[in-house]
Amino acid sequence: MSLAELEKRVESLERELTDLKQSIDKKSKRESALRTFGMFANDPLIDEIARLGREYREQTREHDEP
Repeated sequence: MSLAELEKRVESLERELTDLKQSIDKKSKRESALRTFGMFANDPLIDEIARLGREYREQTREHDEP
């Protein structure tokens, strides 16, 4: 195998490796995001935070309305 053929082969392998790495990175990010869904389910502290946020929004709406 000539040097030129080896160089072409290495370039091809490098492109494939780059594509594979990008594919793995995208999959990892998607999976890590999916792991977070529902992690605060049935957490009373989160329920309290949501309640207080809702109260605050309702109060600020009352002041904004004519």
